[in-house]
Amino acid sequence: MVTVERKREAVGFLQAKEVSQRRSCQLIFLARSTCQYRIKRKPDEAFETQVKELAFAHPRYGYRRVHALLRRGGQRVNEKRVMRVWQKFGLQVPRLREKKKRRREPQLVMPQASRPNEVWTYDFMFDRDAAGRRLKLLTLMDEFTREGLAIRVGRSFKAAQVKEVLREVGAKHGYPQFLRSDNGAEFIAGHVKEFLVENQIKAAYIEPGSPWQNGKGESFNGKFRDECLRMEIFGNWREAAVVSERWRTFYNSARPHSSLGYQTPKEFKLEWDKRQRTLKAETMKILAIPMAQSWGS
Repeated sequence: MVTVERKREAVGFLQAKEVSQRRSCQLIFLARSTCQYRIKRKPDEAFETQVKELAFAHPRYGYRRVHALLRRGGQRVNEKRVMRVWQKFGLQVPRLREKKKRRREPQLVMPQASRPNEVWTYDFMFDRDAAGRRLKLLTLMDEFTREGLAIRVGRSFKAAQVKEVLREVGAKHGYPQFLRSDNGAEFIAGHVKEFLVENQIKAAYIEPGSPWQNGKGESFNGKFRDECLRMEIFGNWREAAVVSERWRTFYNSARPHSSLGYQTPKEFKLEWDKRQRTLKAETMKILAIPMAQSWGS
């Protein structure tokens, strides 16, 4: 997209070649009133520096998320103001090369999360350390709150290790009703299946070659790769584990999430719990009225 400033520069170049302003504007598709207009307000250099610092600190964020960070920091700032700074300094996030989309086949009816701790999803990701050695990462998240429940890093994972991660997280949060995953060997192993049956967890396996059936998990993994793995060079798997856990904590507690109204997953969860308590209290009041009337009669 060519900015107005660039178009003004092009008009100035043509005028230097003895082309009239009117004709130059026609050639550049720029209104003469726009060409002649000059911004009267002085640039806020401190604000521009702050926006640039946030953009450089979070190179995969767009201006909307940076605006959310500023608002969370207590600043009353308009989103368009951030956008103007974004355009002025060319801070747009470079688009990644899109993969060729596969034709989607008819989908099975999959469970959808309607409350926290109802549907979890887990998956494996792969990366390399500085020496080119393979890293295998297990991610686990809550589909309703988008909370990252665990990220574990190693050279390899066995089914018994996957089961221990589920046991550890379940001891802290309680177990879900459904656990979504692909048909990877570690997820369909007997150790894991037995653990799910013991804890009354239903396995929700997606169809082979159908990652869109696990959209929220794919989104979480994409953000993790985009904002953490691509930004770091790990010396070994232990360093990768420390950095990944730090990112998970930031994601849950400080990173505004667009699909949650720019709340963090923890804020969204607390707000949902608060609404449920209020609804329960109001319901109890409504139920108590007929009982009080019957006693009075």
